[in-house]
Amino acid sequence: MKDKTQSLNSICIMRLSALGDVTHVIPVIKSLQAQVPDIEITWVIGKLEAKLIGDLPGVEFIIFDKKAGLEGYRALRRVMQGRHFDALLHMQVSLRANIAAALIPATTKIGYDKARSKDLHSFFINRRIPAKPEQHVRDCLASFLEPLGLMPAPPRWQIPLKDADYSLANQYLVEDRINLVISPCASHVLRNWSSSRYAELADYAVATYGANVILVGSPAAFEKKVCGEIEALMHEKVANICGQDTLKQLTALLEKADLLVSPDTGPAHIANAMGTDVLGLYAASNPNRSGPYGSLSWCVNRYPEALHKFTSKTVAQARWGAKAEFEGAMEMISVDDVTATLDRWVTDYRESSQ
Repeated sequence: MKDKTQSLNSICIMRLSALGDVTHVIPVIKSLQAQVPDIEITWVIGKLEAKLIGDLPGVEFIIFDKKAGLEGYRALRRVMQGRHFDALLHMQVSLRANIAAALIPATTKIGYDKARSKDLHSFFINRRIPAKPEQHVRDCLASFLEPLGLMPAPPRWQIPLKDADYSLANQYLVEDRINLVISPCASHVLRNWSSSRYAELADYAVATYGANVILVGSPAAFEKKVCGEIEALMHEKVANICGQDTLKQLTALLEKADLLVSPDTGPAHIANAMGTDVLGLYAASNPNRSGPYGSLSWCVNRYPEALHKFTSKTVAQARWGAKAEFEGAMEMISVDDVTATLDRWVTDYRESSQ
């Protein structure tokens, strides 16, 4: 029987965004390179996402600027002229990504199963991943290798960092203390917990465990405002470095930190990729689908209650991946819920450190 990998020389991946999702493509890259060592890999990726992982070894990155409108598509078409790939892994179902995928010449175009297809996705592919219900996003993306006759990608990550990227971590992390990073803001505001509750949690961590607490976020005005509110409401000392770090510096900080507290947002998945535990705050979305992959046991999960309160559906009745992004959903997570999970995490941390 002929080895299917013998006819697989070049592959293109289409995953433009978001930060958390692109971290889950990294295991696919690593698995491809392990299973087909000489394969040429091209990745069409978003502009911001390329700043995080655009230096992965052995990968050609093509940046698709989604804000450029028609010119973005024209630029992609120019880059693709005269090229042909053995396979395209079309990992994004938005209409924008579907149109971009039409400009990528490939013999085999692998996309989602029918249940997870939308925005005319089915018209832009000729092969599908296996239909598997109730699957985590990482496992779903890992399965894109299966239609090629390859094994699904195991959960192994790599985000390249240089010595200079650790400058901020070296400045703000403290030896012999629990270094707790709080990334309070998701891009979807209905996934965010309140500033006052973050302040209570941070004060508890400092007063109870002597934690070194660091607030992080993007330079966006909203995120700076939230981090400023948390700092102002706290009684204990906190390092507020919101807007001061690059994506690479944030990644290095998360790698060296002991724990991240975060809602459903990119830094949670970056921390997971770097092997750092995440205390996730989930009510607006289902952590079993989109939570930090290695830290699901540390997630505060009020999603079932929120989903039922606002939609009258159970998790089993709702579409897998259905959001509970409603005003008040995240308030169903109490400070006591989070401090109890922090207590449990600290106990485990101390036992594993002995």
